[in-house]
Amino acid sequence: MKLIVAVDKNWGIGRDNDLLFSIPEDMKFFRSTTLNKVVVMGRKTLESFPNGNPLKNRINIVLTNDKSYSKEGAVIVNSIQEVAEAVRDYNTDDVYIIGGASVYETFCDYCDEAYVTMVEKDGNADKFMVNLNEKENWELKEKSETKVTEDGIRFAFCTFRNNNKKSL
Repeated sequence: MKLIVAVDKNWGIGRDNDLLFSIPEDMKFFRSTTLNKVVVMGRKTLESFPNGNPLKNRINIVLTNDKSYSKEGAVIVNSIQEVAEAVRDYNTDDVYIIGGASVYETFCDYCDEAYVTMVEKDGNADKFMVNLNEKENWELKEKSETKVTEDGIRFAFCTFRNNNKKSL
């Protein structure tokens, strides 16, 4: 499994159930990376999408504690074990954890790679991703040159590798 996320300089990922930044190049990277793949997310992440609809051209697996929750076009699961069962028939390289904070925290150590768009700005977040720089088993493997958006936001695409991945 892989993880994909955009974080601010404090590893913040969101505020008021929305993204901190709108970076077209990051959105394009997310779309092209996850297209025709499996995406695993929490219910609040799904509900933050336009009209609360699953992402097109992807298998959407939604983890929620609400056993009565249903959403057309999504596979609803209620536990880590059910996520494991739902992704079992897919190539693990095609499964992406896409948020939110508790889902990232739950599945971080089960992922072998993380694609992190690091934004050099404080987004005043109220939700955070675990800081991979502080996790002993994770290391930065690759970092793009710093890019700058039209409105001056500086960011870089980073790839982290988990050297001690847990089995799901």
